[in-house]
Order: sequence, then C-alpha cells, then structure tokens
Amino acid sequence: MATNWGSLLQDEQQLEELARQAVDRALAEGVLLRTSQEPTSSDVVSYAPFTLFPSLVPSALLEQAYAVQMDFNMLVDAVSQNAAFLEQTLASTIKRDDFTARLFDIHKQVLKEGIAQTVFLGLNRSDYMFQCSADGSPVLKQIEINTISASFGGLASRTPAVHRHVLSVLSKTKEAAKILSNNPSKGLALGIAKAWELYGSANALVLLIAQEKERNIFDQRAIENELLARNIHVIRRRFEAISEKGSLDQDRRLFVDGQEVAVVYFRDGYMPCQYSLQNWEARLLLERSCAVKCPDIATQLAGTKKVQQELSRAGMLEMLLPGQPEAVARLRATFAGLYSLDMGEEGDQAIAEALAAPSRFVLKPQREGGGNNLYGEEMVQALKQLKDSEERASYILMEKIEPEPFENCLLRPGSPVQVVQCISELGIFGVYVRQGKTLVMNKHVGHLLRTKAIEHADGGVAAGVAVLDNPYPV
Repeated sequence: MATNWGSLLQDEQQLEELARQAVDRALAEGVLLRTSQEPTSSDVVSYAPFTLFPSLVPSALLEQAYAVQMDFNMLVDAVSQNAAFLEQTLASTIKRDDFTARLFDIHKQVLKEGIAQTVFLGLNRSDYMFQCSADGSPVLKQIEINTISASFGGLASRTPAVHRHVLSVLSKTKEAAKILSNNPSKGLALGIAKAWELYGSANALVLLIAQEKERNIFDQRAIENELLARNIHVIRRRFEAISEKGSLDQDRRLFVDGQEVAVVYFRDGYMPCQYSLQNWEARLLLERSCAVKCPDIATQLAGTKKVQQELSRAGMLEMLLPGQPEAVARLRATFAGLYSLDMGEEGDQAIAEALAAPSRFVLKPQREGGGNNLYGEEMVQALKQLKDSEERASYILMEKIEPEPFENCLLRPGSPVQVVQCISELGIFGVYVRQGKTLVMNKHVGHLLRTKAIEHADGGVAAGVAVLDNPYPV
C-alpha cells in the first residue's frame, strides 16, 4: 500500500508548521496524558503521542476485523464459563508462572464457594496486524485479545477531529471526510451501564480500580463522564483502599466506604508488579462478591497467551462454539501460527524450528501491558536457556507478523518532527453483557489504530512505543 501522503512528507518546513497546528488541535480536543514527571497530578499535562497523518488501512480488512468481533466476544465468554477447559489449558503454565497461578487460585476458590455474581460484563479489545502475504496483498492476523483494562477507547474518540483538521489545513476536505467517526468510550460505557442496570440497585456505584500513578487518566475519565451523563456515579479506588475499607454483607454484596458497588471496572491488576499481598487479598474479596466484575477472574484467564495458543488447535473452536461453523471460520481466518512450548515432542519441535529460523517467530510470556515479548537474538538466548527446563511451559511461540512498512511522522512531546518507516496495529473494541446464561448485549463499539516505527518490535502507547493514529480506509 503506497502512502498517498507521499509528496506532503517531503516538505520539511510544511511538516513542522502542520505539526504545530496538529499538536494545538490535539490539546484542544483532549488528546492528553499526564507527564511522566508528575503522573499523579493533572496540573501539568501534555498531548498523547500521535501520527501527523492518518495511516492507510484496507477497507476490507477493517470490515473483517469489525465483523469477527462479536464472534470473539462469544468465544471469550464461552472460555470463561468452561472451567474444565481453563484448568486443562493452564495446567502446565501455572506450575511455572507464579502470576497466572495466583489468578488461577482465586478462580478455584470462587468456584468452590460458588460464583455470587449473576451478571457478567466483558469489555475487550482484539488487536491485529496486516500480514504481507506471498502475492503482496495484506491479510488480517490477530496479535492478541485484551480482556482486562483494554485502554485508549477514550482518547481514540478524540483523535479523528485532529486528523480531519490536518487534512482541512491542507485543503483536502474530501480526504478529511473519509476519516471515520469513532467513539469507543461511549460504547464501553454502554456496557457498564447495562451491567449496572441489571445489577438492579439504583443507589449502587461503579468502582474503578485505579493505579496510583495513572498517566492515562483522561482516557478513563471519558468513560466515567459518559456514565455520569446517565446518572451513574463512579468512584476511583486503589486495591489498598479496598482491603482497608471494602466488605461483603451476608448476601455477598460489596460495600466500599459504606456504599454498595454494582460494577467493578479494573484499570489495574494485569501485571505481577501491581500486586502486593494486600492487593491479592483485595482482589479475592472483589471476586467473592456479587458485584459485576469487568473482568471476572475467569475472563482475565481467558485472555492469557496460553489460552490463545490452545484455541488455535484443531477442533477447539468447534468444541467451545458448537453449531456455529460460520463464526468458527471467521475466527480461524484471523489466527496466526501459535505453538505450545509444553514439555514433550511438540514443544521440542517448536523450539527447534524457532532456533533454526528466529526471524519468523516471537516468544511470548503470559503478560499484559506491552514490552514483554522476545525477538531475534534475545529470543534465541532465552530458548537456549529454557529448552530443557519446565519453565518453558510459561511461554508460547507465535509466528511473527510482517506488515508492509509505510512512511508517517510520529509526533511526541520533545521530539523533532521527522518522517519514519512505520507499521500499524488495529484494535477493535468489543462489549458483551450476559445475565445468567443469556447474552443480553454483544457488539463492537469502535476501533483503535496505533502506529510505531519499525525498529520497535514490541510495546503499545502506554509502554511509550506506539502512538495514536486513525485508519484512512482505502
């Protein structure tokens, strides 16, 4: 896909003037982050990094990603309800990965006691890249699905206006009109609101579990503000506050500071460093309650890399989504090659293939938050160390997606304006709500395009590598 901004990227002076205009518009639109120097205060903020121009995305692939999202929602929901599948799939991983093991322990405790919640809410984001196939045409391939704290739905709704502005400044009004409107935060809030309503207590609140140092606060506020517009109040608390001030009554209703909680929305709790002993206790308390957790612990486990790899095995989708061959076909079409590293012949073979052709693979641990994957020489060294150890079962191996690079300008505070070779990752936000066994909502609610320079193998916007972007459909 040749970039049709080609000639615009040649004129350095024009780029700098455009960048100034774009940054001012981004600040005016609320495309904001707190600064790394002051992550707990909004006194001084800066713009969230973004591309100067929208990046070209084939319309057919954008449509395909949207079309399969409701299937992914159903799949995640099915996995979360299948305790036997989760136990079997994660058996070898939890022996070696302490974090997944702690999550799984809570899952088992909750099952043993009996799940108190009757309403289930999933807010997820499925991420894809465009694999360059043998004939040069791009193919949609899933990188991962995020089932906890899927971010940037708020900021993604503010960036279309910025790119329309840039194109309007260039008198490209026809092109500006092609930039899709996008408001994931509204759709995510709709899901939370539905879960709150089904919980059925008019005075109950939404509890957002927040990190102490949250640079991405404005992204979260977008969802909070949508809820407030519906007269649903949100309180922000850290895990520590829950262990000190949270309690369950005899019906296992959750109270924090004496106020009943209908929905718990996690924007923390997806990485090992986010848990102290006290935080683990708080998580267990929340899971034991009848409040709607987004996600509940089983849905967080459903988003692990190991589950993703097992879902790609022959027959697994058919087992989890019986009688839905069309959905299965749509899902399978997006799967990249995924390989188990469990002890045994299959794992040995995968390691041998990766060592023979390291450029074709990525080594992934069971971690969220970006910046954890290993490539190239680092992967080779890790595999040589792991190959005879049971610890290898806490990783999976994945085929490396090779998109065709293109040129764009990445605008970052304090960085010069320069044209670089980039690749993009497309995320689609999904929302579903289930009451008992009935799916009462299942929809896609918007997209997120993130773009990074090709020298950066791994990491998203929050990890400081990728920047916000918009698809320009071609």
